[in-house]
Amino acid sequence: MGVPLLGAIIHLFVSKKPRSLNRITELLLLWYLGVGIGVGSLFSGLVQVISPEIVAQSTGWGYSPFLREVGFANISYGILGLLAVRFRNFWAPAIIAYAVFMWGAAAGHIYEIQQNVNLSVGNAGTVLYLDILMPLFLIILLLVYQKTLKKDSSS
Repeated sequence: MGVPLLGAIIHLFVSKKPRSLNRITELLLLWYLGVGIGVGSLFSGLVQVISPEIVAQSTGWGYSPFLREVGFANISYGILGLLAVRFRNFWAPAIIAYAVFMWGAAAGHIYEIQQNVNLSVGNAGTVLYLDILMPLFLIILLLVYQKTLKKDSSS
């Protein structure tokens, strides 16, 4: 998740627009929606659709045709993320859809850890933490953006 952060930082310093908390959150949102959710979810979804066996192996779960269905769900979040770069009214829906999916996935990972002691790289550790923290990070960014937008426009 370092690529969107690096992109936002470079964008901030190259941009001629004034730097403010609102501008910083705007760029973080654009980069995380476009690259993090958009490109990341498209890539993840394509892997799940094209090679679900690889995903099954990394998660420690058996192969299931549902992996392809999850792949198409990921592709839909990727498309939402990319559309959100162009259409700001897609920001909240993209973040909400992504949060619901990721927190549901986190609950599934936690269940697998508790019930089956599944500590596979695709089920526990970084994957689990990102499933929980990335949606929370994006929600906080969106709230800060909205609050600072109102503050900037009332000044």
